[in-house]
Amino acid sequence: MRLKMCSIHVKDPAAAHQFYTETLGFETLMVMPEYNLYIVKDPGSHGGSSASVGVLLEPSDNPIGADYMNGLHDAGIPAIVFGVPDVRAEYKRLTAQGVNFQAEPTEDPTGISAVLDDGCGNFVQLHQD
Repeated sequence: MRLKMCSIHVKDPAAAHQFYTETLGFETLMVMPEYNLYIVKDPGSHGGSSASVGVLLEPSDNPIGADYMNGLHDAGIPAIVFGVPDVRAEYKRLTAQGVNFQAEPTEDPTGISAVLDDGCGNFVQLHQD
């Protein structure tokens, strides 16, 4: 068994797709604007779409999804965690592009992390072992 796809609720899937690809550096796995369907993948994944883990940028147009997304955001809790080789370098790169972080990177026994606001309704944690 392996992870095939996960999702994150977003306010606007098209805007989220733009941020996740152009700013964060993910690659497009599938785009079908007529269905409001946007899926991104890890830029380091190799092989065809069957070998790539997708992140579905899920529309938060239902009350359950919106409540979940807004509840996490209001509490300051990240909706998803992405691994990066160097959190401090990503923090510098992304702040230079205007991305807002909750705070500068911090280190604890699990590694180094920083939490950014994706501008689409979520906090995203970057983590480095």
